[in-house]
Amino acid sequence: MVKKIIREFSVSYQQVMDEHGNVDSALMPKLSKQQIKQMYKTMVLVRAFDNKAFSLQRQGRIGTYLQVKGQEAAQVGSALALEDKDWVFPMYRSSGALIARKQPIPAVLLYWGGDERGLKSPLEVNNFPIAIPVGTQSLHAVGAAWASKIKGEKTVSLVYLGDGATSKEDCLSSMNFAGVFQTPTIFLVENNQYAISVPRNAQTRAETIAQRSLAFGFEGIQVDGNDIFGVYKATKDAIEKARKGLGPTLIECFTYRLADHSTSDDAKRYRAEQEVAEWLKKDPLERLEKYMRAQGILDDAYKEKALAGAKEKVEKGVEEYENTPPPDPADMFRYMFKEMPPSLKEQYESFLESRKK
Repeated sequence: MVKKIIREFSVSYQQVMDEHGNVDSALMPKLSKQQIKQMYKTMVLVRAFDNKAFSLQRQGRIGTYLQVKGQEAAQVGSALALEDKDWVFPMYRSSGALIARKQPIPAVLLYWGGDERGLKSPLEVNNFPIAIPVGTQSLHAVGAAWASKIKGEKTVSLVYLGDGATSKEDCLSSMNFAGVFQTPTIFLVENNQYAISVPRNAQTRAETIAQRSLAFGFEGIQVDGNDIFGVYKATKDAIEKARKGLGPTLIECFTYRLADHSTSDDAKRYRAEQEVAEWLKKDPLERLEKYMRAQGILDDAYKEKALAGAKEKVEKGVEEYENTPPPDPADMFRYMFKEMPPSLKEQYESFLESRKK
């Protein structure tokens, strides 16, 4: 009998900035003061949007909403690392990433108000529509990445996933495909510790989510998901690798969902208040503020100005959203297919005739 070790694996953990705002200069990515200010202003805008959207839902002015609160660094840090030409595949909690990716605030609100026109991407960026089914967007991301590789393009596909999605067959199949064909895909997993009400340790006995990638032959890394510099660096490294044709990466952002799973959830029923209080001390926005104050980039006046500016943008977005004319019912025919098939065209013409009566 022969017994031997075929291969040993390890998973790295990365943190650039701790919860007190201190950074490891050896790991700190090259960012100008202007870029850091952009990161901060975008996070403030996302937080302001998130608070307003929650209020709008409670007032019946939009439908069900899923908050970003606590996960801003994971979404903004990764989104700002991409180029406009890259593809983003969002999940239902990716409003922050979409805003960072230039999706207009009125459009994001339009979607949460039940109008699919809100998911139409601005022409200058490649944002796919939000996926509500858990994990299905990973298939789309890998497909787009494979197409990019076949066409000889240098674009990257980044897909946002929750920790629970990594237990779904769609996600696992897409990771296997990405590994086999070495597609330029980044699996950005926001491990917020809960898949709705199920804690992470009840989903998998694996020590990390990041190690799931090892079964499919590519790198997985865990990063402090409340550290925007750490997320940005991990994403930049994965992008550089993907553009060189060196295949996919799984980035596990170890973070926390400070709000309920959705506006129809009550997280107090399955998690302790003390747990939430401990994670509040790691708030990603406050962490960045501490760093910026220490570097002389931020003071109270700048903070108030950034917050006021964010609130103004959000309020203008709400006004535009609520004054958007309703969609044309004929759109359900026009946008079903690129070229309308005869059977649908017949229905469409019948519908137009009925409107004349």
